[in-house]
Amino acid sequence: MATRINCSFHNSLWLLNPRQAANLRTARFHSRLRLPQSLLFSAPPRAANGALYCTNSSNGSATNDTFVLTTPLYYVNAPPHMGSAYTTIAADAIARFQRLLGKNVIFITGTDEHGEKIATAAGASGSSPREHCDVISQAYKSLWKDLDISYDKFIRTTDPKHEAIVKQFYSRVLAKGDIYRADYEGLYCVNCEEYKDEKDLLENKCCPMHLKPCVQRKEDNYFFALSKYQKPLEDILAQNPEFVQPSFRLNEVQSWIKGGLKDFSISRASVDWGIPVPNDEKQTIYVWFDALLGYISALSEVNEQPDLQLAVSSGWPASLHLIGKDILRFHAVYWPAMLMSADLNLPKMVFGHGFLTKDGMKMGKSLGNTIEPNDLVQRFGSDAVRYFFLREVEFGSDGDYSEDRFINIVNAHLANTIGNLLNRTLGLLKKNCQSTLVADSAVAAEGFALKEKVESLVKSARSHYENLSLSSACEAILEIGNAGNSYIDERAPWSLFKQGGPASEAAAKDLVIVLEAMRIIAVALGPVSPCLCLRIYEQLGYSEDQFNALTWTDTKWGGLKQGQVMAQPKPVFARIEIQTGDESEDKVASKSSKKKLKEAA
Repeated sequence: MATRINCSFHNSLWLLNPRQAANLRTARFHSRLRLPQSLLFSAPPRAANGALYCTNSSNGSATNDTFVLTTPLYYVNAPPHMGSAYTTIAADAIARFQRLLGKNVIFITGTDEHGEKIATAAGASGSSPREHCDVISQAYKSLWKDLDISYDKFIRTTDPKHEAIVKQFYSRVLAKGDIYRADYEGLYCVNCEEYKDEKDLLENKCCPMHLKPCVQRKEDNYFFALSKYQKPLEDILAQNPEFVQPSFRLNEVQSWIKGGLKDFSISRASVDWGIPVPNDEKQTIYVWFDALLGYISALSEVNEQPDLQLAVSSGWPASLHLIGKDILRFHAVYWPAMLMSADLNLPKMVFGHGFLTKDGMKMGKSLGNTIEPNDLVQRFGSDAVRYFFLREVEFGSDGDYSEDRFINIVNAHLANTIGNLLNRTLGLLKKNCQSTLVADSAVAAEGFALKEKVESLVKSARSHYENLSLSSACEAILEIGNAGNSYIDERAPWSLFKQGGPASEAAAKDLVIVLEAMRIIAVALGPVSPCLCLRIYEQLGYSEDQFNALTWTDTKWGGLKQGQVMAQPKPVFARIEIQTGDESEDKVASKSSKKKLKEAA
């Protein structure tokens, strides 16, 4: 769904105004819809205030200990791109942090696999739509594995359980009187898969996104009565300003609603590759009543009978929908209205992040400047890719990628500040203390300001994680590394060891203090660069099982104990070399790094 809407978020949808909708409902609803009574079941009663936010009612079972997080369901007309990867990396960091807090996390991602464009793409490659979806969906799973994405549920909209739940949801909304049938004629963009207002088109009626002429179409479709929910939506946003984040996105949503909501189509008559409308095999359900329901159908257990209310009871409502800003309207306006119609709880928050550019320019295949995530992760590794995009892009705003900046940032932060600090400290410990700690870290730090500084930075990092300020969280954790480097440079333990006696004993404690700071970095940065942090933790003498059992309480100072044996020093992050003939900032950093390693030896 993310890619599908990415092509068209600037353009209006094909809609009816409220008066037209009301007239059509009156004239056509009872005469044109004939569904069996088994599908027209009663929905549970709605709370008096309209929107449902409670988390312990029959309409949802999520508790304060449950954190349900979703990415969009990505459209499979093409392989995954960097925009999809960015959303999912951010979601994974948030999920990992919430697990550190002890939450029962349900991290949902998946693929949106229906629609005309899918059938066209499949035909072009000589495969069936199902075969095409299998290939592209697997490409997403493979990339998520390479990027260390720790999702709990992967839903495909072609799953039989999803289809069953979509039909139940559709029938519940139909029973509420919010679905009716109507004719619509207009200019249709095949690539966007939507009708366009002529005023939004370029010359020759071309779509401004795809630069191809729209075609005239007339269809008989089903519509959802979005206009009915204008006042309830206005009330929700007024009473729950945290519902849409960042705050400037809330202003956009309020502006859309204030401009007047129009009913929208939820079916297609000309698309065969989709879920059939209940009791009308000539129509297929369109994206809003298909892909959006994946957030709920994903909650169904593998071996249980697919049932809407049962799925809801397994974790709904979502704590956070994480999306690109291009699909904000559909998640912050359409989706809440649909849920209200079905008498289901609303998600707690919708967060719309920005777009990525490359070298300051909008990306596009025609420009030849796309970022291929598979290429990026194969060349530089998952830790570097995850760290750069979370550290360098202020979450919620647009962000830019350039390869030079990528390499310089990753080398400076991960290889130098963090990796080299660990390596030279362990080198000194091996040379002078047989890789064994001489004191508890809590005792060694008595009288030194570094402990208080680290504790303050940890507190700041937690606050930033909780507020979804991922870049600021990275910055706070990096400052722990900077503080550790400053401490070891000022104390110069290599010189103290040469003096022997009390000076040597003080130097040995200095190493414990710095390694404790490194241990805390491994815990706190784990949501961002998990593989790097595992390597750090293993260097400190711990096992992978111990790393996987960490919680945020392990960021408390005092974890390292006297007598603990460290692993043999081994670089945890390899520097990325810039292929250039000039003396660059990167090479200068390399010389500085070599100088410090020489001192440590």
